Amino acid sequence: MTELRLFDYHLPEERIAQEPAEPRDHSRLMVLDRAERSITHHVFRDLPKLLGPADLLVLNDTRVIPARLQGTKRGTGGKAEILLLEEMGGGWWKAMVRPGRRLPPGTEVDVAGGEVVCLVGERLPEGLRKVRLEPPLGAEDLGRFASYALPPYIKRYPRDPERYQTVYAKVPGSVAAPTAGLHFTSRLLDELQRRGVGLAWVTLHVGPGTFRPIRTENIKEHRMHSERFRVEGEVLRQLSRTRRQGGRIVAVGTTVVRVLESIADQLDREAAGVEGATDLMIVPGHRFRAVDALITNFHLPRSTTLVLVAAFAGRELLLEAYEVALRSGYRFLSFGDAMLIV
Repeated sequence: MTELRLFDYHLPEERIAQEPAEPRDHSRLMVLDRAERSITHHVFRDLPKLLGPADLLVLNDTRVIPARLQGTKRGTGGKAEILLLEEMGGGWWKAMVRPGRRLPPGTEVDVAGGEVVCLVGERLPEGLRKVRLEPPLGAEDLGRFASYALPPYIKRYPRDPERYQTVYAKVPGSVAAPTAGLHFTSRLLDELQRRGVGLAWVTLHVGPGTFRPIRTENIKEHRMHSERFRVEGEVLRQLSRTRRQGGRIVAVGTTVVRVLESIADQLDREAAGVEGATDLMIVPGHRFRAVDALITNFHLPRSTTLVLVAAFAGRELLLEAYEVALRSGYRFLSFGDAMLIV
């Protein structure tokens, strides 16, 4: 089950949500029970009734940075776009540049009418480049000059850019939001805790791989971009306690799944924390060792996220659920509705 064509379905353009639900927790929630092979329909604010007091909800507290710079090539005026990915020190960043072939090392790009100059540097692995900003800008300085790098299927920039952040976003570093978390409100998180559901946060900075389509017919040949993560020691202990007490580890989003499955061997160890990078590509046949349930959105056809969710839910059952969602008026992708898989 490694052929890309097996992870395809028809997604009409009008089913792609262009704006998030208001309030956040009024989005719809499909519950997919793997054991019963059943599908039920709820609203996201029903989540406290669907989880138990022994369960642990694990969320990604990364914060999206405005990382998309648009400018003009000095000397020719040609349009250029730089997507900043990771600070390297001294004003240098890892970045994606477009159009790459027309921006050789040494090219200067004027941003904001020349208030910022971006020097395109050497080529890096995975199709990335080094770029230097002058004056040197850190993530906290980009707001005046850059915008969020929204997925290409979102045609309108949100009226309130904070709607592309989770309410618990804390650690700057992502170029895209961990969108399963966009459904939570502070009130809903408080209600979950009142009912005894545990909350834990990990950090994974979402990189350009979230926009990168699978181009290999054999999905196992696709290579994920490496993404940085951090899990604190107290979270490792929460995960271990949940296991011992018979609760479920409920991952909020595919980013959390990739973190937890990457450190599955370390969940029961006493450690100060785990920090590193993961390029884990989860495909059907993967043995899940750290995740018992998953909250996720409805994903693009032929995408790495759809493949991951199919590995967790079962491909046939998941695609059946997607057919039901399309017939039932669910909204798809980043600003769309949600699914809880148990």
